[in-house]
Amino acid sequence: MSEQQRLQEDAQRQANWKRWGPYLPERQWATVREDYSADGDAWNDFGHDDAPARVYRWGEDGLLGLTDRQCRLCFSVALWNHQDPILKERLFGLTGPEGNHGEDVKELYYYLDSSPTHSYMRALYKYPQRPFPYEELRRVNAGRSRQEPEYELQDTDAFDDDAYFDCYVEYAKAGPDDILIRYTVVNRGSQARSLTLLPTVWFRNTWGWGRSGEGYTARPNISVHPEGGLLLEHEQLGKWRFWVEREAEFLFTENESNLQKLYGVKNKQPYVKDAFHRRVIQAEKKACNPNQQGTKAAAWIQLELGGGEEVELRFRLSQAEGGPKQLFGREFDLTIARRLKECEDYYSQHASQLQGAERQVWRQALAGLLWSKKFYYYAVDQWLEGDPVHPKPPASRLKGRNHRWAANLYNRDVLLMPDAWEYPWYAAWDSAFHVIPLARIDPDLAKQQLLLLLREWYQHPNGQIPAYEWNFDDVNPPVHAWAAWHLYRRDESRDRAFLARVFQKLLLNFTWWINRTDKDGNNVFSGGFLGLDNVGAFDRSNLPRGSELEQADATAWIAFYCLQMLKMALELAETDPVYEDIASKFFEHFVAVTYSMNKLGGSGLWDEEDGFYYDFLKRDGSITPLKIRSMVGLISLVAVDALDGEALKKLPGFKRRLEWFVANRPHLMRHFERKGDSVLLAVATRDHLKRILMRVFDPDEFLSPFGLRSLSKAHQDQPFQLEIEGESYSVGYEPGEAVTPLYGGNSNWRGPVWFPLNYLLIGALEQYHKFYGTSLKIPCFDGTSKQITLKQAAQQLRRRLVKLFLPDKQGRRVSHQQFLQHNRPGFDQLILFHEYFHGDTGRGLGSIHQQGWTALVAPLLEQMVAESLDG
Repeated sequence: MSEQQRLQEDAQRQANWKRWGPYLPERQWATVREDYSADGDAWNDFGHDDAPARVYRWGEDGLLGLTDRQCRLCFSVALWNHQDPILKERLFGLTGPEGNHGEDVKELYYYLDSSPTHSYMRALYKYPQRPFPYEELRRVNAGRSRQEPEYELQDTDAFDDDAYFDCYVEYAKAGPDDILIRYTVVNRGSQARSLTLLPTVWFRNTWGWGRSGEGYTARPNISVHPEGGLLLEHEQLGKWRFWVEREAEFLFTENESNLQKLYGVKNKQPYVKDAFHRRVIQAEKKACNPNQQGTKAAAWIQLELGGGEEVELRFRLSQAEGGPKQLFGREFDLTIARRLKECEDYYSQHASQLQGAERQVWRQALAGLLWSKKFYYYAVDQWLEGDPVHPKPPASRLKGRNHRWAANLYNRDVLLMPDAWEYPWYAAWDSAFHVIPLARIDPDLAKQQLLLLLREWYQHPNGQIPAYEWNFDDVNPPVHAWAAWHLYRRDESRDRAFLARVFQKLLLNFTWWINRTDKDGNNVFSGGFLGLDNVGAFDRSNLPRGSELEQADATAWIAFYCLQMLKMALELAETDPVYEDIASKFFEHFVAVTYSMNKLGGSGLWDEEDGFYYDFLKRDGSITPLKIRSMVGLISLVAVDALDGEALKKLPGFKRRLEWFVANRPHLMRHFERKGDSVLLAVATRDHLKRILMRVFDPDEFLSPFGLRSLSKAHQDQPFQLEIEGESYSVGYEPGEAVTPLYGGNSNWRGPVWFPLNYLLIGALEQYHKFYGTSLKIPCFDGTSKQITLKQAAQQLRRRLVKLFLPDKQGRRVSHQQFLQHNRPGFDQLILFHEYFHGDTGRGLGSIHQQGWTALVAPLLEQMVAESLDG
C-alpha cells in the first residue's frame, strides 16, 4: 500500500491510520497547565525532579515515544547507564529562571524520518555513558551572565572519547492498530558498557481526579497475558497486547503520585509512579506490584555491549482482537523495510528534483515538523477550579492567568508545536507558518490545523485567537488568513468550502483586531509585543505609565490582513456574489490604513529623514518617533498585492464600487500605482520601497550573509536611547542571544535572523517584481556595480537562508559551528533546526528543534532548486 493511499483512507475515515503517532510530548513538566501554584509560578511548581514521582494532570511525556491521538495509552523506552541516580525517562533541560538565556533543553536527540500517517518513523537519542551532568549544567548556567553563551551538554565531557550510546527508535505500522517497534542501541565508545532498557507502556491518569464525563475513564489495567506479553485493558480503547521479543521480567506499578516522597503524606496505595527507579537503581523489590498488574508496566532488559557493538530489540503493540499471528521474525523486519521504502517513495514523488545535501535537509526538516505533532489538553475552567480530590485553590486563582478563557477554551487535540520541548504548546502565529511546509506533504492536516484554532473551543467569543498558554490574551500577528490563502492556492482542487469556513471565522477575528487595537479610530494600530519579544526599547505590551504607542508593525499587519481577506472575498465572490460587498469593505479598509500609515498628521508613521517606518510614542500631548530600525518597519513591505482589472470584469458589483471609490476619494487613491488595468496595492510607495530596500540590502544594516537581520547593525555603534521619567531605555545591536530579560530572555529580535519574517519578505519582493518587472532594480549586494531585479534579490536572499544548513566542502554546516561534535562521524549527518540564527556568523540559537517555522527551509529549498532548473 502506498502512503498516498493511507492518507486517502484516513481522510475518508475508511482506516484510522493517524490514530497513533509521535503525539507523546517531550515535556509536560513546568507547563502552565500543570501549574497549580497560588502565584502562577509554572516554572517552579512542577519541575523536572518532580516528574519521576508526580502524576501529570493534563498529559504525559517520554523519550521519543508514541501514543494515541488522545494520549490514553503511551509507549516509551526508559534508559539507565548504570551511573545516573535516576532513569532517563524524559529529556532534561533548564527552566526559564535556571538558564542564563531562558529555558533550554540540555540533550542531544534528532528527528530523522516520518511519513505523514506515521506508518514509518525514526528518531535518535544520544545517551552519555558517564553520569549525566544534571547539576553541572544547572550550576554553570546559573553562574553565567546574559552576555555569555549558554553552557550546553556538548560543553561538558559527556561525549568525550565517544563514550555514549546511540539509541535509535523506529516505528512501523503493519496496520492502523498494529505497531512494530525496533530499538537499536550502538555503543559508540571503545570500552564495554552496561545499559538497562525499560520499554514501558502506561495509561495516562484519567481516573484519579474525582471527575466524570468527556476525557475521564474508570481505572484501566495492565496484566500478564497467559499466552505471553502484556494485556492492556481500557474502557474506550478496548483490549490491547504488548510483546517483547527478548526474555525479560515485567515490572508493574500505578501511574499515581508518590505522595510520601513529594509531600511527606502517606500514599493511598504502595505502588506509585517512580517504582521502576526504585526497583532498578535502588534494588527496592517491594516497589513494584508482585501481583503483576497496574496502570504502568515495563520489561526489564539488561545489556552488555562491547566497544562498537550494536544490538537490536523488537517490541509490538497491537489490538488484541485480530492480532498478528507471527509476532517477530523475518516478516517483522520486512514490514519495517516496506514502510521505509513507501515513505521514501512518497517524498520522492513530492520533490524528485531535490538531491544530495538539499534532499537530506528537506527530509529532516519535514520529519521534525511531523514529530512536532503532540497531544495538547487544557480545559481552562476545570484548571482554574481545581479538582474535587484536591484542596480547593485560593479564590485569587479564578481571576488569574487565562481566566477570561474559562467559558470557552477546551483544547484536547493533536497540535503542531513550535518546539516539542522548549515550547510544548501551540502559538497562534507559529501555527500559521507550520502549515506552509506541511501543505506539501499533508494538505488535509494543514487545513485542519488552521481550522482548529478557529473553532469555538479555541477562538474566544469576541473573535480573538488564543496566543499561547502563558497568556492567551496576548496578541500574535494576524497571519492566519495569509496561511489559509496559501493553502487554498496551492491545492489544485480549490477547496472553496475550506476557504469559506476560514473566511467566516476570520471576520470575527478581524473585527476583534479593529475594535481592540485602533483605540483612536484613525486606522493606526497598537497591539503589544506582536511576537517580536524584545524588539522595542520597553515591553510593548506594558508601556511606561501615561504612554501610548502607535505601532508601525501592528498597522502594517492590519493592512496585510485586509489584503488577504480581500483576496479571499474576491475568490469566493466568483461563485457567490454575496462576497462582493465584503470585498469592497476590505479594499476600502486597506486604502484607509495605508493612507493613515503614510499621511496621517503629515507623514503617518513614515520618517522622511531616515526613509523608514517607525513606532511613534505618544506622551504628554507630544508624539515622538522611536527611531529603531528593525523588523517593525520592514513588515510594511509584506502588505502588497495587485488588483487585476481583467479579473475584476467577472465581479461587476465590486468593480462598480471600486470605480466610485476611485472617482470620489482621489486623495486616498493617489498613493497607489497603476499599470494598464492593474493597480498595485501596497503600503510602501515605489519611492518608499526603494529607500527601505537600500537599508534592507546594506550589509552594515539588515543584510547578513545568512538572511535579513531583525535589527539594523547600525545600532551597534548607534544604539537607540530614550529616557522616560528618569528611567533609561536603550536598544543596541545584539546578534546572538538576548542580553535583556524581556519576555523571559529566551529569544532575541535585536539582531538575529529569523525564518518566518524572512520568508514573508521574500514573497513580498516577488510580488513587487510581478508588478514592476525590470522597471525597478536595486544595486546588487555582492559588491559588483550591476543592478538586479527584486526577483533576483529574493533569489539571493533565499540562497543565503538555505546556506545555513547545507554542508561546505569540509562537511561543516554554518548553523552548527558551535558544536564541534557535529563535524565528526556519527554527528555530521544530523541536522538541528534552531529557532533563530546569529546575525553575523549564522550560528544556530534558541531552541534546537524549532521545526515549527524553521521548517520553512523546506519550501525555500524547493523554490531554490526549481529556479535553478528553470535557468
